[in-house]
Amino acid sequence: MELAVFLGSLFTLLFTGLPIGIVLMACCMILMYFIDMSDLSYQLSFQNVGGIDNYILLTVPFFILAGEIMKEGGISRQLIDFSRIIVGRFRGGMGYVTVLACMLFAGLSGIAIADVSALGSMLVPMMVASGYDKARATGLVCSASLTAPIIPPSLAFIVIGVAAELSIGRLFVMGIVPGILLGISIMIAWFIIVRRDGYNDIHKVSLKEALPITVKALPAVMLPIIIIVGIRMGYFTPTEGGAVACVYAFVVATLLNRQLKLSQMPDILFGAMKSTAVVMFVVGPACAVAWIISMADVPAEITSYMHAFTEHPVILLILINLLLIAMGMVMDLVPIILIFSPVLFPLVIAAGIDPYYFALIMTINLCIGLQTPPVGTVLFVGMTISKLKMGEVIRGISPFLIAEVAFLLLCLFVPQVITVPAAWFGYTS
Repeated sequence: MELAVFLGSLFTLLFTGLPIGIVLMACCMILMYFIDMSDLSYQLSFQNVGGIDNYILLTVPFFILAGEIMKEGGISRQLIDFSRIIVGRFRGGMGYVTVLACMLFAGLSGIAIADVSALGSMLVPMMVASGYDKARATGLVCSASLTAPIIPPSLAFIVIGVAAELSIGRLFVMGIVPGILLGISIMIAWFIIVRRDGYNDIHKVSLKEALPITVKALPAVMLPIIIIVGIRMGYFTPTEGGAVACVYAFVVATLLNRQLKLSQMPDILFGAMKSTAVVMFVVGPACAVAWIISMADVPAEITSYMHAFTEHPVILLILINLLLIAMGMVMDLVPIILIFSPVLFPLVIAAGIDPYYFALIMTINLCIGLQTPPVGTVLFVGMTISKLKMGEVIRGISPFLIAEVAFLLLCLFVPQVITVPAAWFGYTS
């Protein structure tokens, strides 16, 4: 019954349009009154503040700031030019450039919205100029940006690491190959579209042009490699890696590119502060939710419903994925992770499923929700950039959505797609 009260109040309040942080706190109070714990309401404040007071969460503002510095430091254009060298020569080249540029920028931002906002305003007009349908171009940018929460450094992995008490460094490393494969899946969908719609644009870059472009882009491309190697080799923790990323991004943008002025830093810092505040405004209440649903014994209630499936891991994963897809349509990625991780991870561990494998599956699933109505944040950013209606952008996204779901099913039924590359980096279940 407690589960029904919690979910009922959650969905009801979500449709009122209230900010998610306020919705979560309201759900906490409703559930507290239902289980007759209103005399402990002061605990909500402690749980809220305590959830934010976490050293690991310092990683969030550091990587957000590094991404903002890179975005304002002219890195976006360099990555697009560098992508043209690699894939622009193929038929429909501007589409492949879009996917690769989003994948490269994912290694700097870790947030899908940052990918869309930083690259979409440049790439959509470039694709339209190449003769592409505007809705399809917008859909491609939105879909390619979904590699950002998977390719490290990923905000989603940081949040999962905190919520499920998993190694963030290990999640970063395990996300490399699945993130690349997701990008390739979108490229395969684009390959089919190019032949079907008759796109013939080719964007070759001469050797004389390629060398200076590569030299300029190399420092940006090296950032995620430095972070991953540093964490994997134990030179610094993920939090320290975020600080390293900030310093590195600042040096590249000011001294090498010389496109970032010190006068821009206050605005950049303020923007990073606002983005961090948005995340933390959800993290605190979500931690309070995790506490109250634990007090109400909701995890045990869910476990009792699904216990019969713990002997059938694949069926359990299918049911969980259906739940996550439904939740992804009405909530953003971060609150879903924070609310459901304390419930789902003990369940999958009891079923003998590797929690790191499940973390990747969960992230891929929730990435799909970022571009599905009615609350797809990436979808809305794409609409804003292209000035198209929701239906038009959804039409543009649909073939890539099919490719993403197919990739999710591949990872679900062939777990070696995730576990085998993890073993290459020294991680085994």
